Amino acid sequence: MKQVVSAKWLLLAASVVLAVGSVSAQDAKSKGQDKAKALEEGGMQVGGTSPVGGVEMMQALKPKSPAMSKEEFEIGKKIYFERCAGCHGVLRKGATGKPLTTDITLERGTEYLKIFINYGSPQGMPNWGSSGTLTEHEVDIMSRYVQHEPPTPPEYGLKEMNASWKLLIPASQRPKVKMNNIDLANLFSVTLRDAGKIALIDGASKKILDVIDTGYAVHISRISKSGRYLYVIGRDAKIVLIDLWMEKPAPVAEIKVGLEARSVETSKFKGYEDRYAIAGTYWPPQYTIMDGDTLKPLKVVGTRGMTSDTNEYHPEPRVAAIVGSHYRPEFLVNAKETGMVHLVDYTDLENLKVKMIKTPRFLHDGGFESTGRYFMDAANASDKIAVIDTKDGKLAGVVSVGKTPHPGRGANFVHPKFGPVWATGHLGDETVSLIGTDPKKNPQNAWKVVQTLKAAGGGQLFLKSHPKSSNLWVDAPLNPDPAISQSIAVFDINNLDKSFDLLPIGEWAGVKPGAKRVVQPEYNRAGDEVWFSVWSTGSEESAIVVVDDKTRKLKAVIKDPRIITPTGKFNVYNTQNDVY
Repeated sequence: MKQVVSAKWLLLAASVVLAVGSVSAQDAKSKGQDKAKALEEGGMQVGGTSPVGGVEMMQALKPKSPAMSKEEFEIGKKIYFERCAGCHGVLRKGATGKPLTTDITLERGTEYLKIFINYGSPQGMPNWGSSGTLTEHEVDIMSRYVQHEPPTPPEYGLKEMNASWKLLIPASQRPKVKMNNIDLANLFSVTLRDAGKIALIDGASKKILDVIDTGYAVHISRISKSGRYLYVIGRDAKIVLIDLWMEKPAPVAEIKVGLEARSVETSKFKGYEDRYAIAGTYWPPQYTIMDGDTLKPLKVVGTRGMTSDTNEYHPEPRVAAIVGSHYRPEFLVNAKETGMVHLVDYTDLENLKVKMIKTPRFLHDGGFESTGRYFMDAANASDKIAVIDTKDGKLAGVVSVGKTPHPGRGANFVHPKFGPVWATGHLGDETVSLIGTDPKKNPQNAWKVVQTLKAAGGGQLFLKSHPKSSNLWVDAPLNPDPAISQSIAVFDINNLDKSFDLLPIGEWAGVKPGAKRVVQPEYNRAGDEVWFSVWSTGSEESAIVVVDDKTRKLKAVIKDPRIITPTGKFNVYNTQNDVY
């Protein structure tokens, strides 16, 4: 019976290999993508690396699992958290990627899993073996590793947070007024991911004012409501608070709120400006409310609970996007795996009130529509956008969009026919969905896809427009075709029936040969420039390319040895005021 099952899965695995299309070895050969080329273009995955793999974990043994030495298990653990955990989860329950629990993997068996890991799938599983990323031996190890129970990382609570908390400069010793001549409204905080730093770049002169150490795999920067404080969080869950009013902006506090994280935000409601900060973690699955100007941890709330669709318990609802409401003293917290949005009332932390809004599962990123009332929330593995009314505290709608939406914060503009819209791109297809967002003046279009645009290709991460612009910029850094991943598609908002222009941003950067992708358009304060990251590996040259929004011509290239893997760029004014 065992041999019959094994044969069945081998046949299925063979069919997977025949179906992989653009990620198969044959296709790679036809395109001339040998091992060296595959390695050159590799490295940037949507799930990203996880820092959790370096900690001691508890391991449960399973008698039916294939034999592994302790050394092999540690190799497998390292690879899993470097390559797989971002999509499949720490406990392998699945999110963007499919579940890899042992009931599934043991049924598939080692030979099937080896083929699948080697060649990937059209649904987004990378071809780890045929690309040259993993050796044959490493593929074999991973095929056996995922048939063992996942090791469980330790918890991380107030005790551990307080031990990590550092108040570098007390609030009483900081400036009472701004002490520098920096135009903060046009300042950019640039993520230097692999360097563990951020760069502060002046938007007018394009000069680097300073490079500041932050933490492992820096993820995002957020600005306090006043525009004074810059909060930076890395995937290691370390938050660094930078005071932009100081003569030379510098860190004034830091804390580690878990083992892995993606999100940080501050209170925005009138009367609570800058009072609180909040950070959510992938592990442990929880969020932490802190004092806004010191980062002292005040309240920790877990997200483990029941899923929105099947009402089953989930042990790992990772916290993805967090936004601060402009209409209520609340934070909106995405619990990815459960599909529950936590509306966290911060008026009374001792008696915390949390309202749960049920949405489609696998919540990831999102942003506000143009009025700041409705949070457009991407449930990416469900191919849906949930619309949260932050004024009335309820679900206003659910919109079906393309394959695996990944809007970042999205893009707002006025459509010439359908009125105000919010746009999202997609990881899984080449489309851009435009959703009507005006239930008062255009109720017939509200919370519906009013138009679908065809962009350059799938693998989109971010898109952007500006209230003063007539352009919509769409990246596709995860597309396997270098001609697309190194370019940017730009649409004319006033003529959306016309196809996009494809601008060779990577070529304009003039960086040395090597891996490069164009990622994350970001406007300056005035809305007349768009900044793009030309992202390369840590060992290769990267750059920031500045394009004139009106003419779509190259305006400037920012190069510096310190510009290492510049993934995200956050203009202070636009981030502070949710302009996108």
